[in-house]
Amino acid sequence: MNNERTMIPPAKPIIGQEERDAVDRVLASGMVAQGPEVAAFEQEFSSALAGGREVVAVNSGTSGQHLGMLGLGLGVGDEVIVPSFTFAATANTVAVCGGTPVFVDVDPETFTIDPAAIEAAITERTVGIQPVHLYGHPAPMDRICAIAAEHGLWVFEDAAQAHGARWQGAQVGTFGQGGMFSLYPTKNMTSGEGGMVACGSGELARQVRLLRNQGMEAQYANEVAGFNNRMTDIHAAIGRVQLGKLAAWTATRQANAAFFDQHLEGVVTPVVREQATHVYHQYTVRIEGASAAERDAFATALREEHQVGCGVYYPTPVHRLATFRTEVDLPVTEMLAAEVLSLPVHPSLSDLDRERVVAAVNTVAKAGA
Repeated sequence: MNNERTMIPPAKPIIGQEERDAVDRVLASGMVAQGPEVAAFEQEFSSALAGGREVVAVNSGTSGQHLGMLGLGLGVGDEVIVPSFTFAATANTVAVCGGTPVFVDVDPETFTIDPAAIEAAITERTVGIQPVHLYGHPAPMDRICAIAAEHGLWVFEDAAQAHGARWQGAQVGTFGQGGMFSLYPTKNMTSGEGGMVACGSGELARQVRLLRNQGMEAQYANEVAGFNNRMTDIHAAIGRVQLGKLAAWTATRQANAAFFDQHLEGVVTPVVREQATHVYHQYTVRIEGASAAERDAFATALREEHQVGCGVYYPTPVHRLATFRTEVDLPVTEMLAAEVLSLPVHPSLSDLDRERVVAAVNTVAKAGA
C-alpha cells in the first residue's frame, strides 16, 4: 500500500477566480435573486447547447425534470417509459407528478435505453418516454423519436450528464418536446447548483416559467399553483463563466478518455456509437463477468492500494429501490449494476494522473485474472 501519494479524486469541480469575481459582481449589484444574470445565462446556454431552443433556468436538474413533465401535462395514472439503469431522479420526477415510471432495459454497450424495450413496454396508458444520455453518451434519439411519433407519445430527454453531446450531429436536448440539463457541482459544468430546461415549444417554456415562480409571470398575477424553483443571479453568474470554459473542458475529457481507451487492459472500455459524440461525464468501464462484490473489491483496491478514486453509478437499479420495488426482468441492467466502475476522467487530471490510473487498473485487473 502506498499512502504517500495524493488520492486522485473521481470527480473535481473546477471553480476559479473568474467564477469568484462573477459572484462578487452580482453581490455588489444588490440583485441576487432571479434577474438579469439568469436571463443572460438562459440566452447563452440556448445558443451554445440547446440549438437555439428557449431555455428556462431552475434551481436543480431534478426541478427541471419535474417542471418539464408537469408542463407536458403528466398526471395521475399516466405511464412514462424510463431506463432503470440511471439515477433515481429520473423515475422520482415521474412519480412526484403522479405518473408511473415503467422501467425497461438498456443497451449493454452504451448503457442507454433500448428502443426495442421501449416498444415492448408501450400500453394504452403510456404518454411519454424519458431517455437518459447516461455518462455523456447520447441515447439513439432517431429511433426513440420515431417510436414516439408512431404512438403519439412525448419525449423528454434527461441530459443531466450530457452537456454538448450529440447524436447524428444534433445536440441532445433538441430532439424531444423538452430536455433537462443538470448544473450540479460534479457535472461537466456547474452553476453551484441548478438546472436548465430546453423547451421544444413556446407553450412548454411558458408553463415551466410559471411553475418555477409560484405560478406567476407578472407579480401577484398567479395563474397556476406553482413552486419556488427559481435560479438565483449568483448561480447564473457562475454558470455563465463555466459555459465559456465547457468546450475546452470537454475536449480534455475526450482526450483523457482516448488515452484510457488505448492503454487500459483487463476491463471493457466504453463503446461509442458512430453516430455519437460522447462528452464523458463519466468514463465507465465494465469488470466483465464480475459479481457486485468482486467489482467492489476492484474499486477498493484502486482506492486503498493505488490512491485512485472511482465510483459506482449505479449499484442498485432504480426498479429495485424501496421506493419503486417492481417485479420486472431487466437482465442487462442487473449485469451492469454489478460490473460497472467509473474512473477519473475530469479535466484536472495531469499526464501523471492518467498514467497512474492506467497502471492501477491494469495491475488490479491482472491480479484478479
